[in-house]
Amino acid sequence: MQTNELDQLSINALRFLSIDMIEAANSGHPGLPLGVAPMAYTLWTKHLTVNPKHSQWINRDRFVLSAGHGSALLYSLLHLSGFDLSLDDLKQFRKFNSKTPGHPEAGFVDGVDATTGPLGQGLGMAVGMAMAETHLRAKYNKPNFSVVDHFTYVIAGDGDLMEGISHESASLAGHLKLGKLIVLYDDNGISLDGSTQMAFTEDVTKRFEAYDWQVIKVTDGNDITAINQAIETAKATRNQPTLIDIKTTIGYGSPAAGTNTAHGKPLTGAAMAETRDALGWTYAPFDIPAAVSANFSATVADRGAAAETAWNALFEAYAQAYPELAKELLDGFNPIDVTQLKLPVSHVGEKESGRNTSQKLIASFTEQLPSLWGGSADLFSSNKTNVKAADDFQADNPGGQNIWFGVREFGEAAAVNGMMLHGGVRPYASTFFVFSDYMRAAIRLAAIQQIPATYVFTHDSVAVGEDGPTHEPIEQLMSYRAMPNVTVLRPADANEASVAWKLALAAEKTPTLLVLTRQDLPTLAGTEDRAETGVARGGYVLSPSRQKVPDGILMATGSEVQLAVAAQEHLRDLGYDASVVSIPSFELFDKQPQDYRNAVLPPEVNVRVSIELGATFGWERYVGLNGIALGINDRFGESGAADDIIASLGITAQAASNAFIKLAANKNDTIGKVI
Repeated sequence: MQTNELDQLSINALRFLSIDMIEAANSGHPGLPLGVAPMAYTLWTKHLTVNPKHSQWINRDRFVLSAGHGSALLYSLLHLSGFDLSLDDLKQFRKFNSKTPGHPEAGFVDGVDATTGPLGQGLGMAVGMAMAETHLRAKYNKPNFSVVDHFTYVIAGDGDLMEGISHESASLAGHLKLGKLIVLYDDNGISLDGSTQMAFTEDVTKRFEAYDWQVIKVTDGNDITAINQAIETAKATRNQPTLIDIKTTIGYGSPAAGTNTAHGKPLTGAAMAETRDALGWTYAPFDIPAAVSANFSATVADRGAAAETAWNALFEAYAQAYPELAKELLDGFNPIDVTQLKLPVSHVGEKESGRNTSQKLIASFTEQLPSLWGGSADLFSSNKTNVKAADDFQADNPGGQNIWFGVREFGEAAAVNGMMLHGGVRPYASTFFVFSDYMRAAIRLAAIQQIPATYVFTHDSVAVGEDGPTHEPIEQLMSYRAMPNVTVLRPADANEASVAWKLALAAEKTPTLLVLTRQDLPTLAGTEDRAETGVARGGYVLSPSRQKVPDGILMATGSEVQLAVAAQEHLRDLGYDASVVSIPSFELFDKQPQDYRNAVLPPEVNVRVSIELGATFGWERYVGLNGIALGINDRFGESGAADDIIASLGITAQAASNAFIKLAANKNDTIGKVI
């Protein structure tokens, strides 16, 4: 069989294996596999370097199907290439508990480098992967030892490039000159509702050229010779990322070709028969010609295995020549041993803002952890997340550790997700807490992918003051607490903040939000001794009652814990014996054994008051239906001095004391006796 005949047979095998899956499931998106199969085949068999028998090889090329609705095509590629995805798995496409879910899931499907489906985020994560590769290459490669040297490839569609994140991410990639990032654009002019001309008439190629990308056009999506040459040209260009604009026909070969009907509607039996006839496919459903299997084995699996074998030999020699660097590089791909981290201790009487404590910790951790790096959305001076002793990460200095993300919060968060998926680095992102809403979709995707990214959010409450309601978070705390597999930590002082950062770095499958103050916080009595274990458990008794069972409980997070302590003192003067509980993390506290939670919040004590400068929705789980939650409901903040705003909202130590007394007065017991 001649090469061109084998190529065409293999391309059609991809097409029909994909639409057979969709037909069996009666659910899915046939349009992309039918139109994109030629470019995917060319990329995978002639360029993509991966080892299906070792899918996590660190120097493999990364591949992201940003148009994740085309998952059937990716699963077909993975199966034919020899990844741990059987034909039976493909037959269970989109079924409950199958290994072939509706959209690609990293960490769940062997060979999938990123979870995609929310359009545009695949491209954003790929930018982060390319940033990580560039950074590690600069730090660890030595003459004759290119131990980090691989590409990041993306297949993206019109929908990806419409999404706002594509603008943020492409702009950043062009600025950083990420020459090993190559995007294949499935330019078919059709989206779910119809022609893209109804809403998307910009010149995409000029747009990407303006971002300082190299743009290559391929006018025929079935011309694998032209596609191959375009990829070769892209790979040879190292000072620009490349967009290969490939004109395709959605649903190629089917009766619905070129229409939005092909996008997400399974082909019927009659339409399947017509498509088979049109493309000359005579094989039964899920029947793969032996020549196709052998082709993928030789061009993907065997080539990838040989590449890894050669790399292993190279790395062994590298480890002998540069043992410390070799260990450091590999350590970056493994969980962090936080037991070796040195934490500062703050003493009663000292004051420091959460953001300043964080800055000191980042500087210290950066010296101890070579894999740590990160940045801000143009807020280094406010978030305090830059390391003064470190260089900036730029195109001409890719080994730098301070990342200037620019005012691109969504792109920033997606890039951090991509860096984590790539491995070898431990990144963090930062912005004002209120602007975390711009990041929310990426944080959600981090949680789904079990990525232990760290997000540093400063300016955490109405104490921002004069910047007013647009900059004062109200509902953000509770909204992130409602998101599964996210740990929110709002520390009360410098000691709690140190432990919170340590927990963020220790996380292996959970993203962490560090919610920090702009204003100074006093170091509270008790945190020096209790924060290490208390914060790790999410909540603890910071200031116990004098008697075994308290008359009531004052609970708070962050800057409001000091108000609870002040209220406790005031109540003692009035004869009430309350305990003060700090709950820096709802998520961690709720995971503790019931006995521990009962010790912190005794069930028999129902005089309970919570204090937090944010929405109170959710506090009922701790204060009970009869408790009082002091917070901010049904309104936003104000512009003015922080103390004036907080006082006007009635969130003070006096207000907490009054609430406690009100609850106590409604009880028929001996509360109120003088100690």
